[in-house]
Amino acid sequence: MQGLDARLSLAGVSRREFLAFCGAAATALGLGISGAPAVADALQRGPRLTPAIWLNLGSCTGCTESLAQSGTPDIATIVLDMLSLDYMETLGAAAGTQAESALDDTLRRGGHLAIVEGAVMTGEAGNTLRIAGTTGDALLERVCRDAALVIAVGSCAADGGWVRARPNPAGATGVLQHLPQLEPRLVNLPTCPVNPEWVVAVLSGHLLGLPLPPLDDLRRPLTFFGQTIHDNCPRRGHFANGEFVERFGSLEESLGWCLYDMGCKGPVTRTDCPRVRWNRGVSWCVESGSPCIGCGSPDWVDAGAPFLSRTNAVRPGIAGLRPEVAGEVVAAGAAGAFAIWGVVETARGRLRDTMDSGETDRTDHEEPSGTLKNG
Repeated sequence: MQGLDARLSLAGVSRREFLAFCGAAATALGLGISGAPAVADALQRGPRLTPAIWLNLGSCTGCTESLAQSGTPDIATIVLDMLSLDYMETLGAAAGTQAESALDDTLRRGGHLAIVEGAVMTGEAGNTLRIAGTTGDALLERVCRDAALVIAVGSCAADGGWVRARPNPAGATGVLQHLPQLEPRLVNLPTCPVNPEWVVAVLSGHLLGLPLPPLDDLRRPLTFFGQTIHDNCPRRGHFANGEFVERFGSLEESLGWCLYDMGCKGPVTRTDCPRVRWNRGVSWCVESGSPCIGCGSPDWVDAGAPFLSRTNAVRPGIAGLRPEVAGEVVAAGAAGAFAIWGVVETARGRLRDTMDSGETDRTDHEEPSGTLKNG
């Protein structure tokens, strides 16, 4: 098999571009730019660095598409190619007994990476999803038992995602909810679909032999999920100026005004989408004209729908801010991120909805103030 240098050359990637990528990965891993040589060294050790198993459970394969469908081979794809991806239903060349034999061999050796896409489906007497005659949840337990690291990619694997939405006849749930014993060696990378930059960074850290990056209480890397989208949104200035889009197709939309009134969940969604972007850094949802639908948050489908309706997660109050907790989607840090903005905007009269006589204009999916929805 070809080494990494040969693969880079064939793909038209220069050494300079590769080292720039390694520098970005090192920074994401908390090593700083000085860690770039170590990342480069780890990625060049050989074509079969670590055996990996990629499971597709209850999913639309969107996360696979996010990683695999690029117009030309990029560095992330080449790095992922360097893994020994021994089993993957969606993209694997093997099928039937040949694929199952490869899976058995990898599990027998142990120490592999388990990358899980899709929700764990436990409903309908365990018969909702079967792979080679085995239920999906049983296969998951078998694959993760001796895995060195488990990465739940996409919202469905993180907490059930779309599949878990009410009424959830499939009994869908996330990997950690189904197998809580995995917590010390599990990383959640939600959003729908997952951003490949995050996957590559976590994989690179594992190849370097580093401990897991700092994680929040949802097992998400703080590097990627430590700030709200609003913190880094290029439309934030329009929010500060009280400039909101009221309807699509309007002049305000063409001017790139804030999409909060159109249902944007950016103030309560913790991801670094504005910085990392998608499709090799070309764009992301809000820049493309869509309000954020909050897919990086737990229980985001039920808590965030209808997606184009304002949830009033942020509104004026006695202290300038009153978080309305719409399910678990509102992170505890949202109040801190918005407190100053709430005070300033309330003083200026630019947050136009008011709360008087105890009345609210809460949408029908919101919970009363001070309550939490447990899904």
